[in-house]
Amino acid sequence: MRKFITELKGKTVMTNDGQILGMIENFLVNTASGDIQNVLVVPAEEVETRLYKTDAQGRLVLPFSEMRAVRDVVVMSVSNA
Repeated sequence: MRKFITELKGKTVMTNDGQILGMIENFLVNTASGDIQNVLVVPAEEVETRLYKTDAQGRLVLPFSEMRAVRDVVVMSVSNA
């Protein structure tokens, strides 16, 4: 499946077991290879952010490689970092 990054921004992110993690705000790209490295997610209020890798703005930094499904929500196969 092919998607534009602009189609993914603002989508809700959830885990395989249905926990809402938050909303996609941006992506981190390796400028040398052009590969998308990470997804930056604004955490939902009930998410315990200390259990995940975060950036200076408090966004969750999730590996792009763990993105499993993209429909109405984005499903990520993530474990607590």
